[in-house]
This record gives sequence, structure tokens and C-alpha cells, in this order.
Amino acid sequence: MSDRTDSYAIAVAAVAGAEGALESVADELHQFARALETNDELRNTISDRTIPAGRRLGVVSEVLSGAHPMTANLVNMIVGADRANEIVAIADAVVTQAASSRGEQVAEVRSAVALSDEQISRLAAALGHAVGGSVDVKVTVDPAVMGGIVAQIGDTIIDGSVKTRLDKLKERV
Repeated sequence: MSDRTDSYAIAVAAVAGAEGALESVADELHQFARALETNDELRNTISDRTIPAGRRLGVVSEVLSGAHPMTANLVNMIVGADRANEIVAIADAVVTQAASSRGEQVAEVRSAVALSDEQISRLAAALGHAVGGSVDVKVTVDPAVMGGIVAQIGDTIIDGSVKTRLDKLKERV
């Protein structure tokens, strides 16, 4: 991550924290970043400097219409400053800062289906036990997983996906 990206993440986290909205903003930024990673049209639209800034900001406002107003304002600020291509890195850094402010690590979990709150709680407890600390679980629905989950905490990857199991079975056969 660049110094500028770090600076934006620190500023976003500071503003959201000062307003008492760090948790909401971090969660919504995480969801928005995952949407950018999976939606080429959205990513290209808000990153394309040939598209008028007003239109790009309108797209952001539409996508984040149900989000906390601070989330929309902060993303609009980033897009307006022509840093849309850094939103994913900024969002990930804000999520990490929010978790570390609570003494937690971030667990990026990919699942084929949405998980219930109870499942997320049990998963957080199991992953926390595995890494020896508290974790903040961020779930992304990824149909490519096919079933099970893939969790990443820092450099550690725990792959319990059906896709990986099938790949290993194919190798053995």
C-alpha cells in the first residue's frame, strides 16, 4: 500500500471514529470494496476520469443509497479526489484499523452462500481459537467456492471449500 493510500485510510478511520460510526463505515466500505472487485462495470465507471465527476459521484450515491451517510460521503470524497482505483486498498486498511482498535484481527471469509449471524459467531470463535485471539469475520459470498468456506487471516489461509476438496480428489484419482 502506498503512503497516500495509508493516509486516506487513516483519515477515513479518524473521521468515522470521531463521529462514532467506525464500525458501520468499515463494514459498508468492506462490502463496497468487494462489489468493486466483482463488478467490472462499476469499477470502470467510478475510476474513468473521462466520465464527468458528477456522474461518477451519482453512481456512488446510487450504489450506497442505503448506507450510512458518512460512508457515502467518504467514498464520494475518494472518488472526487480521483482515487477510485485505491478504494479497495483504503477500505481494507480501514477494516483492519477498526478491528485492531478492538484488539481483533480481520478474517476474510469467502462462502458460497450468505452466513447467518449465528454461523458467523461460531466461525469467529473457531477462527479466534485457531489463531489465538479475537477475530472480526468479514464474509463475502463467492459462488466459486461451491460449498464450505475459505478464510484468510493475515498470511494464513484455511481452505475448507468443496472446490478444493474436489480438486484434491481429482489429483488422487
